[in-house]
Amino acid sequence: MHLLKDENGNVIPHGDGPAHKHEHDHGCEEHACDGCSGGSDKCKNESVALLNYMVDHNEHHAAELDQMADNLAKLGMDTAAKQIKEAVADFQKGNLRLRLALTTVKEELKEF
Repeated sequence: MHLLKDENGNVIPHGDGPAHKHEHDHGCEEHACDGCSGGSDKCKNESVALLNYMVDHNEHHAAELDQMADNLAKLGMDTAAKQIKEAVADFQKGNLRLRLALTTVKEELKEF
């Protein structure tokens, strides 16, 4: 299980464990924010930590996919490489939206 940390590096307990495991070799596990009542500071901090984690996690996957596209292009599989590159661009757009959400959550937490 990944440790989630707040902006000060403090470990934030996160649920009762992983929601499910990915089927690839770098051993990451996804988490779900099930145990939050919605109004607690713990849930708010956990949401920030989880968004931070997911953005970093997604960037890692985008880099892996980009490398895969480069490898396929070297093998002459240009159509597949192009499709993956386009998917990576879409992935990055989604990550921009997640970053915006993260910024919004952080700003709203400052108001409390």
